[in-house]
Amino acid sequence: MPFACKSGRCETPCWMGKVLFVAGIYHLLFAAWAVLWPHLYFDWIGADRPNHPLLWQGVGVIMGILGFCFLIAAKNPIHHWMVTLVGLIKFSLGIFGFGLAIFHHEIPLRSVWMMVADDLIWWAPFAGILWACVRAHAGVPPTRSKPLGIDEAANSYSLSTGRTLAEASEAKMLALVFLRHFGCTFTRQILRELENIQKEATAHGAELVLVHMLHNGKETQYLGERGGVARIADPRCELYRAFGLGKGGFLELFGPHVWWRGALAIFKGCGMGHLAGDGLQMPGAFLFRNGKIISSQRARSASDLPDLPGLFQALPLPASRDTVSA
Repeated sequence: MPFACKSGRCETPCWMGKVLFVAGIYHLLFAAWAVLWPHLYFDWIGADRPNHPLLWQGVGVIMGILGFCFLIAAKNPIHHWMVTLVGLIKFSLGIFGFGLAIFHHEIPLRSVWMMVADDLIWWAPFAGILWACVRAHAGVPPTRSKPLGIDEAANSYSLSTGRTLAEASEAKMLALVFLRHFGCTFTRQILRELENIQKEATAHGAELVLVHMLHNGKETQYLGERGGVARIADPRCELYRAFGLGKGGFLELFGPHVWWRGALAIFKGCGMGHLAGDGLQMPGAFLFRNGKIISSQRARSASDLPDLPGLFQALPLPASRDTVSA
């Protein structure tokens, strides 16, 4: 995790501010160089001087404005994430443009140092800062230094029926499905198939329980006619952490597999919505009985959907006696 969270407040590592500060100084110096000596770069690389040096000086002015913005963002990189995004776009376009020009022999290979100094060396640290911004704005920082234990969590959180998770698990096996945020296309896919998931749980003598990240009662606008399913509200993601479900990394959230399955879900009509919960939180499914996890499916990517038949098949033989055949 690229930033530390203490007492629910995220702190920016000092390296982010230093990178933005140095980038700001570099871009201001580049601006002064381009404006005051517009022909010097072309003389160095052995290229013809431009007929209109004002164009190169205009590039210098843009670099100067960008450098000034970097200096402002250095004071609070997480808050000024838009500046980092603009910088990363500029570096990406610069690398692509230089590479294309060198490939077509439009500029000599020895000018590659400009691409390295201007764009390449900044790309990785700016990408790291932007990913930290995404995690800070889309994620819910932990409120505890250590996650709750299963016993403590089961006695602290209650179902929408009023029973605690521990009490409900003593009366019946629970099929707990931990959802991603309600705007996620995969969550919407689960909700579309909720009736079949509930039938699968009932066929094995279990009660389906949805765990979500909204405040109690806010989830009803997303469930609609499916509001009869038992639910647990966990806006601080403490129950998620107690069951071993953490935040996803870049590949877990945006990897090729996730994009492919997301495109299929959207094509099927699941669509996407606004962020309604922690956008970084990973999902999962569990069978819970007598306050203990007896079968688990912790998602490896954001696109993983609950497989209840697989959960029940993974039951150890002694616990399988609690099930009821369809």
